[in-house]
Amino acid sequence: MLIRLLLLCVFFPVCAQNEYPKDYFKSPLDIRLNLSGSFGELRSNHFHTGLDFKTAQKEGLNVYAAADGYISRIKISTYGYGKAIYVTHPNGYTTVYGHLQKANGKIQDYIKNAHYKEKSFEIELFLKPDELVIKQGDIIAFSGNTGGSGGPHLHFEIRDTKSEKAINPLLFGFDALVKDTKEPVVSTLMAYPVGNNAVVNTSQEPLAINYTKQADGTYLADKILVNGAVGFGINAYDMFDFNYNKNGTYQVQSFLNGKQSFNYEFNTFAFDESRYINALLDYPRFKKTGVRIQRLFMINPYPLSIVKADKNNGIITVKPNMSTTYRIEVRDFNNNKVVINVPIQYSPLVAVTPNKIQQTPYFLKANNDNMYKKDNMSVFVEEGTFYEDFYLNFDVKEDTLTFHDGSVAAHKNFKVTIDNNSLSEEQKKKTFIASLDGRSKRYNSTKVKDSTFTTYTKNMGKFFLTQDTTAPKIRAVNIAEGKYLNTQSSIVFTISDDLSGINSYNGYINGNWILFDYDYKKAQITYDFDNQFMKNGRNEFKLEVTDNVGNSTIFETHFFRNAN
Repeated sequence: MLIRLLLLCVFFPVCAQNEYPKDYFKSPLDIRLNLSGSFGELRSNHFHTGLDFKTAQKEGLNVYAAADGYISRIKISTYGYGKAIYVTHPNGYTTVYGHLQKANGKIQDYIKNAHYKEKSFEIELFLKPDELVIKQGDIIAFSGNTGGSGGPHLHFEIRDTKSEKAINPLLFGFDALVKDTKEPVVSTLMAYPVGNNAVVNTSQEPLAINYTKQADGTYLADKILVNGAVGFGINAYDMFDFNYNKNGTYQVQSFLNGKQSFNYEFNTFAFDESRYINALLDYPRFKKTGVRIQRLFMINPYPLSIVKADKNNGIITVKPNMSTTYRIEVRDFNNNKVVINVPIQYSPLVAVTPNKIQQTPYFLKANNDNMYKKDNMSVFVEEGTFYEDFYLNFDVKEDTLTFHDGSVAAHKNFKVTIDNNSLSEEQKKKTFIASLDGRSKRYNSTKVKDSTFTTYTKNMGKFFLTQDTTAPKIRAVNIAEGKYLNTQSSIVFTISDDLSGINSYNGYINGNWILFDYDYKKAQITYDFDNQFMKNGRNEFKLEVTDNVGNSTIFETHFFRNAN
């Protein structure tokens, strides 16, 4: 019986993969699938929830429905997925297609009608099963570069329709379409003294550990001398055949004396737990160096479903006369793997390099509510806002509130409040709580009641009241007063705002609202002529752009064009 149970444990990941249909979904593209992003890849404040397929640095490739179903949701956003289509299938899954250039045929007509009905570029639509029914292989859209995309590609997801959890598309047979014969790469191995008195290799600070390749293909790390407790972390990536992108890994496991110590693998997770990436990472090091070290231990356990840890949460307490062997395995979905063996030995050595923790009068306990107040400014922190306890830098000087810095990640918003009873009602309308982003002021959405200004944010740093009295800027790219536009297919403007940012933009032809697409990466809006409100000859044009505190700029002109 024991042998049978062990076999079940060993083969569980493989069995779990077989739960998903392998031949139900077809490729959404008709080109060879090369990945620029893998499922679970480490991104800013989140894990990647799908596969990013390269589109040969082009836009406009056909995007096909992966299976029969109906379009259940359409979201057009300036950021995020940009233009995205969601298709619900009868087998209990939903596929998502993001960063689209535009939809196709009747789907595009449906979207356009919704834009004009709501008089907005950003829309979100939830459809009934009988509204837009599609078949596998239908061209539903064309690939693009909209939203937060860093280059032309198709973002493709598979979700559980009921739970809305993201699922690795490789589990559905897409691994057969993406060739991968390369083993993952571990570029950095870190050791972390855990606890105030822990010492690793005479250091109380985290330190990089050297490792060398052995004849059998595994790696052997230099011996770790520990007084107290230690945890480990790695920076790792995976590469697929036919491209040079450094993608995320599929599974990371660690073993202490042959027993699993810490494990995570990217099969499925919920969107609302994705921000726990900042707990998995050595976040301060990431903010300082840009390197994402994935910690294989938890000081304060966090509820990330992909993580499985032993009773010590991956932390290793090293004692005299104890033999300790530690092994790290990093593998990709195709079972290519890299193994690092780490010899650990107790040592009574004292620290030569002390920790650099700066103690302050404020020690924030992550599992408690916390309130900090000085003069006319305060910060309220709800329990669970931060992942671990830490010494906090809090102060108010010269009308500026300092609430630590960006080296600590917040999981939830905290509340910043500033009182100022010296402002007139008109001044209050233009006033908001700003924070510093480098040397630039950053707008925070602010509510004002009587003389109290309030914002909610996850970004730590310096906060102060400021005013924005400058209207946005509008620059015409390809239109001039009295110009004949018969040979043009679009009207293009750049729009910008120096402080609080663009809130809305509305264009009109002959008094009728028209749809402008907004590409924030280029600070550009584009209206594609459709002759819907056009007159033969002279046409009146108006564009109004408003920032987040109500300053507006209006651009008016006229042009000539034949409507037919």
